[in-house]
Amino acid sequence: MANSREADPNLGYLTKKETEVKLPRPTRVKNKTPASIQITAEQILREARERQEAEIRPPKQKITDSTELGDYRLRKRKEFEDLIRRVRWNKSVWVKYAKWEESQKDFARSRSVWERALEVDYRDHTLWLKYADFEMKNKFVNHARNVWDRATQLLPRVDQLWYKYIHMEEVLGNVAAARQIFERWMRWMPDQQGWLSYIKFELRYNEVERAREIFERFVDCHPKVSAWIRFSKFEMKNGEIARARNCYERAVNKLGDDEEAEELFVAFAEFEEKCKETERARCIYKFALDHIPKGRAEELYKKFVAFEKQYGDREGIEDAIVGKRRFQYEDEVRKNPLNYDVWFDYIRLEESCGDRQRIEDVYERAIANLPPAEEKRYWQRYIYMWINYVLYEELDTQDVDRTRDIYNLCLKMIPHEKFSFAKIWLMAAQFEIRQLNIDRARKILGSAIGMAPKDKIFKKYIEIELQLGNIERCRKLYEKYLEWSPENCYAWSKYAELERSLSETERARALFELAIDQPALDMPELLWKAYIDFEISESDYQRTRALYERLLNRTKHLKVWISYAKFEASAMEEVLQDTELSDSEYKNKCIQQARVVFERALSYFRNSAPELKEERAMLLEEWLNTEKSFGELGNVELVTSKLPKKLKKRRHIETEDGPAGYEEYIDYLFPEETQTTNLKILEAAYKWKKQKIVSDDD
Repeated sequence: MANSREADPNLGYLTKKETEVKLPRPTRVKNKTPASIQITAEQILREARERQEAEIRPPKQKITDSTELGDYRLRKRKEFEDLIRRVRWNKSVWVKYAKWEESQKDFARSRSVWERALEVDYRDHTLWLKYADFEMKNKFVNHARNVWDRATQLLPRVDQLWYKYIHMEEVLGNVAAARQIFERWMRWMPDQQGWLSYIKFELRYNEVERAREIFERFVDCHPKVSAWIRFSKFEMKNGEIARARNCYERAVNKLGDDEEAEELFVAFAEFEEKCKETERARCIYKFALDHIPKGRAEELYKKFVAFEKQYGDREGIEDAIVGKRRFQYEDEVRKNPLNYDVWFDYIRLEESCGDRQRIEDVYERAIANLPPAEEKRYWQRYIYMWINYVLYEELDTQDVDRTRDIYNLCLKMIPHEKFSFAKIWLMAAQFEIRQLNIDRARKILGSAIGMAPKDKIFKKYIEIELQLGNIERCRKLYEKYLEWSPENCYAWSKYAELERSLSETERARALFELAIDQPALDMPELLWKAYIDFEISESDYQRTRALYERLLNRTKHLKVWISYAKFEASAMEEVLQDTELSDSEYKNKCIQQARVVFERALSYFRNSAPELKEERAMLLEEWLNTEKSFGELGNVELVTSKLPKKLKKRRHIETEDGPAGYEEYIDYLFPEETQTTNLKILEAAYKWKKQKIVSDDD
């Protein structure tokens, strides 16, 4: 049972072990040195041929009389019949049997064998071909016709049977019978080659009208571009230009939208070109380029450009080149419709041509390709197509209504809850202002503030209202601005500046106070500077000093100290002008006040922030410059004695992997630090001396 399971029918029911070929083990060559006598491959082959045994062939049999012939035939027939009984399905046995009977000139028996073979498998067309060939070779024409008729009735889709049958009749000169066979074949609607064979057959006997009728039936049976082109070329060859043109026109009407329409239009245009009808050819090319999809018109563009270079003027050549570039852009945007750079180039090309319908069509197709995600980085290139579109409609076509519609559509497309574009809002508002429609502009800017407030929108809206002189609207807008962004120092400063320009000093001061009391500010230094400059411009120096003091309570930054000192040095109090102080005395007082500020700053950096040596050095430099600017009234020596020495030092560079070498840096050594260092040296000297005296006494 196990052996029967392992047996393989493909191996004659033998096991794989029984059929396994065991190759001899390769012998290992121990001595690899070359032999003393070398044998060539040629010598080996020659010896093998010499030792080959002679081929055993059966002896030739000579038949001397009819009795031996009868015995021979009987024996051979018995062998063939036995073989057929064993392998009835093997066609080669039948063919050999029939050919042997044919060689014995027993045609009836041979015919009988062929018939028996066809009973086994009548679908094999090779049997029919050999059977008919046997009848034709032995000049049994009627028998051959009978075979061909039966074959074509049983196997009408085998073209070779029809060809052979027609060829036999044509060789016999029976043209009418051959035509009749063709007609029988055409009822089965064969492929194009069959129809073309029929047409060539008619043309061989100069039957042009018959060939034309067959062509008509051919294009009805196979309504393909190649069939119509062949029909047209046939008419052209026979000098029937009008008929050829009619064929092309009928083909265009029927197959204008076919996938192979490009080939048809090229052939039609080349036909007109041969007929010296260049305008007709140009019209055909342009019609084709307008109706065939750009992806299938590559060859058409090449032909059109070549045609224009040969027959066209400069304008025509430029149109052809533009068409070719248009095709390239179409191909690129078809592959990647989100490649906005290609859309920009395509739009620029169409704008250079000036065809409004085409330009608007390309714009519409471009803006229809929304970015893949609602993220601003994806929309930045896309939104510029809308901007270009509205500018084109407004400036080039001057279509106000269409421009307004495009702005509205663009603003609806943008997902304002996630991000927005202030540029679009402002452009829409400025467009309405140019149309002298202020209410619409206000409505757009109001919607922008409500849906997607931005700094640019507030600034532009306030600027517009300020130019129109609507102060109350400006105040409301600033209030909205500050409600939306209370930490915006720019907004506070501009609002206060507006009130100051209106001579509303108290309102401006109140705004500044509100601003500096905010818990968080984006640039507080600018706000404080604006407030201080405002008080200085109002010549209220007491308030200015109070502001500086309040600022110093919040920050002790170097710039604040320097600014405070410079203010004191340049302050011109009106109160002092009423007194009897001279200019020199007044300047001395200013200098003294500035020195007090510098001393306070120096004391802070020396005692409270000793690590800020560089800031302290910069403060002293500024103080020195201030003293120099005072001229004779200044005391440069007062500052010079406090200036530090610059020292170059080295320190370790620490990295994640450990120390990575040294770097040089500038350190400052101040005078009081030098004295402290000297005292430490003296203490160490006294200590050393005491220790020495004690040791001497011991």
